[in-house]
Amino acid sequence: MNATAKRPYRGVFPVVPTIFDNEGKLDLDGQRRCLDFMIDAGSNGLCILANFSEQFVLTDAERDEVMLAALDHVAGRVPVIVTTTHFGSRICAERSRRAQDMGAAMVMIMPPYHGATFRVGEPAIFEFFKTVSDAISIPIMIQDAPVAGTPLSVELLARLARDFSNIRYFKIEVPGAASKLRSLIEVGGSDIEGPWDGEEAITLLADLDAGATGAMTGGGYPDGIRQIIDPYFAGKREEAKAAYERWLPLINYENRQCGLIACKVMMQAGGVIKSDTVRHPLQPLHPATRAGLLELAKERDALALRWGK
Repeated sequence: MNATAKRPYRGVFPVVPTIFDNEGKLDLDGQRRCLDFMIDAGSNGLCILANFSEQFVLTDAERDEVMLAALDHVAGRVPVIVTTTHFGSRICAERSRRAQDMGAAMVMIMPPYHGATFRVGEPAIFEFFKTVSDAISIPIMIQDAPVAGTPLSVELLARLARDFSNIRYFKIEVPGAASKLRSLIEVGGSDIEGPWDGEEAITLLADLDAGATGAMTGGGYPDGIRQIIDPYFAGKREEAKAAYERWLPLINYENRQCGLIACKVMMQAGGVIKSDTVRHPLQPLHPATRAGLLELAKERDALALRWGK
């Protein structure tokens, strides 16, 4: 681990896209270039194999390939969070233990869910996270996001932090994120080591005002998110607010128009990677949507558009 990246982890930890070639096969050379760009762009840390990494279209063998390639290439330059979400408690614990053994700084996990209706109640969620916590010693980040369709009460999250010493980070992406972050910090106290923002930073300023200390965003412009977070943490809120207003049109466009493909489009346009392919049945951006994204990115001089040229 990088000696300068000690806990508590703070700052910008964007999600790394999984890079494919034009045929949809893993492009590990492109993956390495992507990682180098994201570190050069100011990422304080990285997250791999998340939903925005298209983890749901990868085989288990491909997950291992990506994880090993990424952790080996980053080589401790920044902390790497590995997403190990799985419905099965034992399988999630095994994935998490393997990530720890390979050098992950943290694992990120959603509550167990599958499809539109397979959910479990709070007692089973508690036992699920106990199983994972007992299997590893590195920190666990709980991802609280609408895609799971699983309500996670502030009281449950605070209890998990109180009862398990390595459940310390919480990525809050639900509606009213700032209010939930504020309540979690109040109820959980010092057990809440990392209250974090997510969802492409669409609510970043409000979440920072509520006490968020980290942001897990898309991977296309860590340089832009740093322009917001750095002055905020330095006590310069007006400067951070101005930067947020500058980058918000691009943040909004990614969040509402593009989704996970946005970072790949930017990286491909700037020569970071050769292909912006997403795996079928995901679809490429419409040319007009693509043009709108790149226009906004160019106006803000996003590093992704010139890093590889």
